[in-house]
Amino acid sequence: MKSFAKALAIAGALAVSTALSPAFAAKTDITVGAQLEPPNLDPTSGAAGAIDQVTYSNIFEGLTRFGPDGSINPGLAESWTVSDDGKVYTFNLRKGVKFHDGSDFDAEDVKFSLERIGAEGSTNAQKALYADIDSVEVVDPHTVKVMLSKPNGNMLFNLAWGDAAMVAPETADSNATNPVGTGAFVFKDWVQGDRIELERNPDYWGEPAKLEKVTFKYISDPNAAFAAVMAEDVDSFMPFPAPENLPQFDADPRFRVIAGSTEGETILSTNNKMPPLDNLKVRQAIAHAIDRQAIIDGAMFGYGTPIGTHFAPHHPAYVDLTGQSNHDPEKAKALLAEAGFPDGFTTTLKLPPPSYARRGGEIVASQLRNVGIETEISNLEWAQWLEQVFKGKDFGLTIVSHTEPLDIGIYARPDYYFQYDNADFNKIIEDLNNSTDPEERNKLMKAAQQKIADDYVNGYLFQLANTGVVNAKLRGVWENAPTQAADMTAVYWED
Repeated sequence: MKSFAKALAIAGALAVSTALSPAFAAKTDITVGAQLEPPNLDPTSGAAGAIDQVTYSNIFEGLTRFGPDGSINPGLAESWTVSDDGKVYTFNLRKGVKFHDGSDFDAEDVKFSLERIGAEGSTNAQKALYADIDSVEVVDPHTVKVMLSKPNGNMLFNLAWGDAAMVAPETADSNATNPVGTGAFVFKDWVQGDRIELERNPDYWGEPAKLEKVTFKYISDPNAAFAAVMAEDVDSFMPFPAPENLPQFDADPRFRVIAGSTEGETILSTNNKMPPLDNLKVRQAIAHAIDRQAIIDGAMFGYGTPIGTHFAPHHPAYVDLTGQSNHDPEKAKALLAEAGFPDGFTTTLKLPPPSYARRGGEIVASQLRNVGIETEISNLEWAQWLEQVFKGKDFGLTIVSHTEPLDIGIYARPDYYFQYDNADFNKIIEDLNNSTDPEERNKLMKAAQQKIADDYVNGYLFQLANTGVVNAKLRGVWENAPTQAADMTAVYWED
């Protein structure tokens, strides 16, 4: 009996030991699946959303930051005040913040970061958002004044973008390959074509990350993405590139399917300076040739919200203008004839890698063919698309999701890749930027939506849904996407 009791005690001790062993503890690492690999890791010098997906909040931080609900929250600035004339923003910086190389973050870094955006030779993709910054004054190490040339009601919003991340003079030039920020994770390794690895920052100024390691795994092929999730080699894939697989994941208790909203206006971008696309009636004909719901059903398996202008439907100022460009092939043919193209014409359709573009492109090409417009399809890799379409403006049509938040202001940039230039629209955006009154701003945002819909600047297709799949035990993943980020700072595994 004594031997049995002794054996039982030993077994109990082993059971407790096993339960407390690392093998049975909650996971502290995560593998995040992604389809598009970033061209570099400096959010202040590149246009690709894949950069922010890795770096936003994880590695780099700004004075303000987006919350998961789209709200603007304190970042490296713990508070701020705005002068009565709306032209001076005084930011009170957090104390004890260090960059990943151990150097202190202070007001001099803010001055450097903001001045660098507008400097000659700057490659910041959103440089225009910060053009109203006239000067930056260091008051003391933890206080900085940002002086504007005119009021800008969007400034706190703009400063939350990854493009306004705070960087240090000593490391700014090497951030593309060796990013050094102030965030909750430190860059560890980049195996190009495969993965990017981050580790928890032990000296983070704020709430420490619960995860010890984050690996972004790049899988461009939808079939391979499906296999990786099913094998549980990938813990989260947002957005998932093959929405037709989501019902299968939803039926599997190991996974949780997410279908949130994004800021991604998916559009048939049109080169407004390339004949015959420079003709309003031609652009109007293209808009009426498009069947949005057929594209959503065929390319996105029903996930997506039809849009008739460049604005997110979940925004309070949204105007539903889909009826202005309803699917009407006969009207499209008549408009082409009025424009001098009764037999149609041929143009290019250059498509980046995402499945919404490749699949949607085939459907759009078929719909345009039905009214006499032929398209020469080119499937481009992301770097090629950025070079040829975004930078080179060498395209007729393309399909892309603009996932930057509240970005209708891009239509006020004549040199932007779709090359729209309208003085009336520019005045609307100027008034919007100068206004801080919520009611007036909503009125101007509605006017801006109407103007670009009236000019049929682009073919407006649908608002991209944030559809993806995560491990059922994973918590803290953003369901909605107010910005292009896979923020891992509050993600954890449930025991």
